[in-house]
Amino acid sequence: MSPSPPFPYRRLAALYFGYFVHIGAFAPYFSLYLQSIGQSALQIGLLFALMQLMRIGAPHLWAALADRRGWRARLLQATLAGALAVFAGVFATTSFPGLVLVLAGFAFFTSATMPLLDAITLAGLRDRVERYGGIRMWGSIGFIVAVLGAGWLLDRVAIANLRWILAVALALTCALSLTLRDAPAPGAAVHEPVLPLLVRRDVLVLLAANVLMNVAHGPLYAFFSIYLAQSGYGTTAIGVLWSLGVVAEIAIFLAAPAWMKRFAAVDILIATFALGVVRFALIAWAVESPAALVLAQVLHAATFGSCHVASVALVNQWFSGARQVRGQAVYLAAAFGFGGFVGALASGAAWEPLGPRWTYTGASGAAALGLVLLLRHAALLRHAPGSTR
Repeated sequence: MSPSPPFPYRRLAALYFGYFVHIGAFAPYFSLYLQSIGQSALQIGLLFALMQLMRIGAPHLWAALADRRGWRARLLQATLAGALAVFAGVFATTSFPGLVLVLAGFAFFTSATMPLLDAITLAGLRDRVERYGGIRMWGSIGFIVAVLGAGWLLDRVAIANLRWILAVALALTCALSLTLRDAPAPGAAVHEPVLPLLVRRDVLVLLAANVLMNVAHGPLYAFFSIYLAQSGYGTTAIGVLWSLGVVAEIAIFLAAPAWMKRFAAVDILIATFALGVVRFALIAWAVESPAALVLAQVLHAATFGSCHVASVALVNQWFSGARQVRGQAVYLAAAFGFGGFVGALASGAAWEPLGPRWTYTGASGAAALGLVLLLRHAALLRHAPGSTR
């Protein structure tokens, strides 16, 4: 039996870094770019919601191809190239209909990135899933580099230059993906249906809770930068506040091998949802206080970092073997796709008639609903088949 190829730690870390450089420039500042070209709050909310909508169904197409054909690295390369080609459309249009087409196509291709990258990483780690956080943290580092660097730069140049920053970061990520190779297929592909797992009550509870957490994050991703700018914060300060959350997230990823072995995943999730209630309430009612915003952003370590790592670990345990990529795709589509779609759409609709404070209060309420759901089904998740601790 031939030895397993060495685990490509550095190449995967570089890919997470590169992709999240793109995300780190996109998430905080693209709404400001859209505002600068005359898009209304409702249109901005619709555009962000459309991108999340594309991430509901598209990941399953890519995941089915990956699991049945063994195409993980090749699909990652092809979809990143497709995303880059479509994203070039932002240089050709500033109209709402044109942006709908560009961003829908862009989201269609990038919906494959995280399921494929996570599946490649987790497959290589095998039984050492606790090391996932140490690799994934390089994405967080890339996010910080982009947030701070782009924030500093956009204080000095026109916001329209953000398009070039995003395009270059995506091109570099595509180039990095070419260093990966698919492992030789061990034999004929085995089809393992995912439906029996999807109807399990514990799986549905986990997915529903993650949907609610991402509904809560909707106004954060779509309007946090606009909210801060309206409250008197400069672009550099906005970048610093975004990066604080990711610094805390890195600390959580580094500590993951210790806390994932010590605490049950359901207990980690309950704590993150409780902190989510606090975080979004602080953003709603204490935006004038830099100290309160610092605390709110540090809590990103819980509402995203801990929540994501614990959820990915459970999904990886439940959806094993030839269902692995589809399992991650189901999780990402439900949480970041459907949850993000509802969160962005609702926040866009509420932003002007209700105002930022009540929009973020609604986000806090969504986290509270998720907390109630987890508390009611804690025993079920703790003793679910395939779960550890």
